Amino acid sequence: MKFALIPVLILLLMSCGTKVPFNNDIRERFDLNTDKDLRKVQFFTSQTIILEKSKSSGNQGTTDAGALVTNSNKEENRVIIPIFTKCVFDGFGPNGELMLRFELGTGKTISFSVKSKEPTAKYYLNAEWTMNQGGKLQYGNEQFSTMSTSGNAYLLVVTRRLQKTKRKDRVVKGMKV
Repeated sequence: MKFALIPVLILLLMSCGTKVPFNNDIRERFDLNTDKDLRKVQFFTSQTIILEKSKSSGNQGTTDAGALVTNSNKEENRVIIPIFTKCVFDGFGPNGELMLRFELGTGKTISFSVKSKEPTAKYYLNAEWTMNQGGKLQYGNEQFSTMSTSGNAYLLVVTRRLQKTKRKDRVVKGMKV
């Protein structure tokens, strides 16, 4: 019984595809240049992306007993997109970057673009990067910050190699005089 599961397991693993970085070489090879074509592709993130937004307020004063009081409030909002999260193409940005959607909602897209003209250049997360401070980007029509480690996130796609060979053999018997 144990040995009967091995071929099934091998077949299952072979049917799964391989996640590879999405780049212009893949775009060209699969002719993915229009909205219609890109909307059919399932994209994934290569690593976790964390978007943060915080708002703080406070005031100072005194109590009736004469004690000095400092009051501070901090509200944090984080959007966490785990590694290998599925996303879909939503449209092209103003500079040709790919806008990808992770959830429904107005403006809830993140842009990805290539950083060089090489055909194998990956599509990385777009943000306004500041040295040693991370980046800023719009998500859900709100300004968020992201850590510099999120800047290493790029798009992945699944590729499968299907090969079908049809062969017809026949053996000839030869001829006799």
